Amino acid sequence: MSTSSAQRLAEPSLPLPSLAEAIRLHAAGDGDARRLAVAHCNRLLAGCPAEQRVEWALANLPGEHVLTSSFGAQAAVSLHLVSRLRPGIPVIFIDTGYLFAETYRFVDQLAARLELDLRIYRAALSPAWQEARFGRRWEQGLAGIEAYNRDNKVEPMERALRQLGVGTWFAGLRRSQASTRAGVEILDWSGGERWKVHLIADWSDRDVHRYLEANGLPYHPLWQQGYVSIGDVHSTRPLQEVGHIDETRFNGLKRECGLHEINLSGL
Repeated sequence: MSTSSAQRLAEPSLPLPSLAEAIRLHAAGDGDARRLAVAHCNRLLAGCPAEQRVEWALANLPGEHVLTSSFGAQAAVSLHLVSRLRPGIPVIFIDTGYLFAETYRFVDQLAARLELDLRIYRAALSPAWQEARFGRRWEQGLAGIEAYNRDNKVEPMERALRQLGVGTWFAGLRRSQASTRAGVEILDWSGGERWKVHLIADWSDRDVHRYLEANGLPYHPLWQQGYVSIGDVHSTRPLQEVGHIDETRFNGLKRECGLHEINLSGL
């Protein structure tokens, strides 16, 4: 197994500069000092355990700090890791109304066990009203899926980020989850005053398994049935029913729902 963030849990690492120090370091050079500072911090954060990444972000990046979770297959890792370091951190959960029954029970289980401050956001229209007005949009090709995702996932998340005054967003995306996530950075900044931190971006499935085992944490109940990426009932398939992991969502027409493509500088 290659060296990863999970393996470095007990290893010492070099002291990290504050974001302000990193910006000052690059201020005299060519280009945008903040973007150069972000790249500099990403190089250093890559050599740190996930806990240190979270601690650095809490100390250096603006509040309100929040964590988001879909309560998917391996969600317990980031929920446990971040809430242990910042008890009471708001956890944003987007409820489409079409999630698996197992997902709702998983939310209840982890929220109680980890004492999560769960903030639930939903679309303006109920699922029944949406179907009456638009039909079953997940069966209406790529355009229908994108419109459904916009109303049920992206808009509620954007509303949550605005209403909670979020300055820093922690998310559990990992590069190995899908081809669309291969370029995910640990520290993400797209301009403006909002930041995003992918605390376990470089973790493998084995790293995740070891963390869950070490801390007595569960996988999503559907994991054992071959569900490796878990969203809505109508647009999620187990891995054994498709040809590639990227086809487990949205009938293979797309992989991402749009939540993690939100441009934070535009909010």
